[in-house]
Amino acid sequence: MNPETPPPPAFSDRAVYTVSRLNQEARALLEDQLGRVWVEGEIGDSSQPSSGHIYFTLKDGRAQVRCALFRGAQRLCCPVVNGGQVLVRARVSLYEGRGEFQLIVEQMEDAGEGALRRAFEVLKKKLASEGLFDAQHKKALPKTIRRIGVITSPDGAVLHDILTTLKRRFPAIAVLLYGVPVQGKDAAFRISEALDLANTRAECDVLLLARGGGSLEDLWPFNEEAVARAIFRSRLPVVSGVGHETDTTIADWVADVRAPTPTAAAELLSPDQSLWRERHKEARRRLQRLCERAMRERIQKLDELKRRLSTPALALIQRQGILSALKRRLLLALPRSQERLRNRLLVLSRKLVLHSPQSRLQRDRLRLSPMPATLYTAIHRQLQARRARFATLPSRLAAHHPGLAIEPMRKTRQTLTDRLVRAMGSSLKARKEYVEHITRALTLVGPRAVLERGYAIVTDQNGRVVSAATSCRPGEELGILLASGELRVEVKTGHS
Repeated sequence: MNPETPPPPAFSDRAVYTVSRLNQEARALLEDQLGRVWVEGEIGDSSQPSSGHIYFTLKDGRAQVRCALFRGAQRLCCPVVNGGQVLVRARVSLYEGRGEFQLIVEQMEDAGEGALRRAFEVLKKKLASEGLFDAQHKKALPKTIRRIGVITSPDGAVLHDILTTLKRRFPAIAVLLYGVPVQGKDAAFRISEALDLANTRAECDVLLLARGGGSLEDLWPFNEEAVARAIFRSRLPVVSGVGHETDTTIADWVADVRAPTPTAAAELLSPDQSLWRERHKEARRRLQRLCERAMRERIQKLDELKRRLSTPALALIQRQGILSALKRRLLLALPRSQERLRNRLLVLSRKLVLHSPQSRLQRDRLRLSPMPATLYTAIHRQLQARRARFATLPSRLAAHHPGLAIEPMRKTRQTLTDRLVRAMGSSLKARKEYVEHITRALTLVGPRAVLERGYAIVTDQNGRVVSAATSCRPGEELGILLASGELRVEVKTGHS
């Protein structure tokens, strides 16, 4: 040995820790020095045993740490989902039983885009339940659009794309810009304010709400409730052209029409000028053909009227000829008319004689003279028929007397009563035997009989039955129910 090397200390001078003491002091040191911290990371390897506690890992690109979320703290936390990005407030600690470094989570919330996505779904569900997305509230676009109100940033490329598209397709459409910020803290308020202003001024036929693509956070002003309600109460039709084709915002759901991009929205609102010019030419040709046909018809009618038109002297001569012909026809028709009137008067005189009161009275007297004898014979026949029918009524009444039906019904009632008494006795006996059988079976298989055979029931601190050793943690107190009495034990180790 080297004489300069100090000798090893004696065994009695060494500070020797037990494992449990080392873990206990390390736990106290961590909890005292770090206390509670905020940690952001991704959830992984989550599990929830029968105890109700949740265990998972929180990780980033280079490391991970074990986390425990006890059941009592879960009401202050968002759902635990593998892959979710969360921000947790936790107490730094050490699980002494295994010497594992861990975080005791007390509060947890979504972080970054996950929180925005969650808020997006909550607002979407709320507005859908209120009917803001229903098709019955969608307004149709006007057939002819003269001016478009564009609500977007005056400095972005979106406005340039919209103006370029409109100039290429239909330059006659005017554009009125309502300049607003489309990103940032006050963007939602400014956008809703521009929508209300455009409706108040009513200078446009339709409104175009536009913005370029971006992340969910960039597009968030178009997911604000204020913008959604401003679109819904707009009297002017609103077209949404926000983001790229894959981007979807609350504004797209509430708007009357949704376009995949701002350029597509401009194309939707503007007709193709080449097609418009072609339709205009065709309408002009049709109008010219209609005018030419109407002119020809008017010329033909004028020629016809000219042919029918004559001088006043010639018309007077024609009228005099017609008058002379009518006079001759009248002189020839007078004698014939007088003869017809004379013959008609003769016929009417004969009819008057036939229908005079004296003639009708004489005919009625001849028809009524045999009626008294006939009436007497009919009355006598009716009286005889009524007497014969009345004579048979006593015998018919005696045959249907109620007393004849009482005795059979009394016998039937007695028979049914006897049958009912016998049936009730048999039924009660069978049910009594069934109850005795069930009682014996329950006694044989009941919990008390199982406990008396030497078995026991183990429960945790909350009174739930413990069926697996892995669900118990060292140091946890358990209850054991025996056939006679109950024990309280503490878990030392557990094996599956």
